[in-house]
Amino acid sequence: MKFLTTAILTAAAAIAPLKAQAPDPAVILEGARLSATLVEMREGLQGNLIQGRKKVPITIYLKGKDIQFQFYEDSKWRKFHMRLSDDKYDLFEIIDGKTKNFPREKLVEPIAGTDLTYEDLALRFFYWPNPKLEATENVAGQSCYKLRLDKPKQAAGRYESVYVWVHTKYGAFMKIRGHNNDATLVKEFQVEDVMNVGNGVYVLEKMQVATHDPKTGRRISITDVTFSKPAKGALKGLR
Repeated sequence: MKFLTTAILTAAAAIAPLKAQAPDPAVILEGARLSATLVEMREGLQGNLIQGRKKVPITIYLKGKDIQFQFYEDSKWRKFHMRLSDDKYDLFEIIDGKTKNFPREKLVEPIAGTDLTYEDLALRFFYWPNPKLEATENVAGQSCYKLRLDKPKQAAGRYESVYVWVHTKYGAFMKIRGHNNDATLVKEFQVEDVMNVGNGVYVLEKMQVATHDPKTGRRISITDVTFSKPAKGALKGLR
């Protein structure tokens, strides 16, 4: 099995192995956060959100803590720019060449009717403070640290608590489960494959995002997130 060193919604590079003895949960989370969001991809990643027969083209460009992405909906491209920081993030939509604030209440809305929301694409919970290390567990046969993250007061988003499984050797996430204020599972992210794009850089190739019914816990819909190797000409840079 290939080892994951990147994330959603997102792309990333392999990072140094984490220390096995007495791991600090903040250090573990920082490693997963770095691998998920902070590596520059000069040419962007092109892929699709696939739900049943629906296929939504998507392109993501990362530069430091800036993310620009676009997806194709209703015969046109919708473009977004996200700025991340340790205590907040700002999301803007680019309409007719103008940058406009994206409404906070819409962060939990599905992207083009799929299981992926704007909140999911940002992986905002990676920036929640005070992570807790709960256990070491296997995910798909790989040893992982299990972290619990609790949403800060007044923070936006659907999730109240999130569990993240981070590979003990490679430091990148393997699985995420988001819970609502009733501690019920509502969303699960499961990495299925990654690809090597050269120079020791591994990026997400396929991930499954599943929405769960909070009343029964059963899956009610699934979206596959797939990417191909970066192609020249795709999202040349942040504007």
